[in-house]
Amino acid sequence: MAQDGPMQQRQLFLAAYDIASPRRLRRALYILRDYATGGQKSVFECFLSKAERRELLARVDAVIDPEDDRFFLLRLDPRAKTGVLGIAIQPADPAWLYVG
Repeated sequence: MAQDGPMQQRQLFLAAYDIASPRRLRRALYILRDYATGGQKSVFECFLSKAERRELLARVDAVIDPEDDRFFLLRLDPRAKTGVLGIAIQPADPAWLYVG
C-alpha cells in the first residue's frame, strides 16, 4: 500500500460503481473491498489518504471499460456530521487498513 508519510491524513469518501460486465463487476468489487470500511451493494465508505486514493483510482481504471461502466468517488466534507439509520454503524477511520 502506498504511504503518504509518518502521519497519514485520511478523508471519508463514498465510492460507487455501475459496471456492465459480470467479470469486471466482480473484479471491481474485490478492489473496493480492499479499501472499504463499510457500505452495501455497489456503494462503499472508504477512508483514504491521498496515496490510497491515487492507488484505488489506478486499480479501478485498469478494470473498468469507460464506454460501458461508471465509477464515482466522492469526498465527503469533513466538517459535516454523518448520520446512520437503523442498525447501521457510524463510519470510523480504522487504526490500520489491510489491502490484499
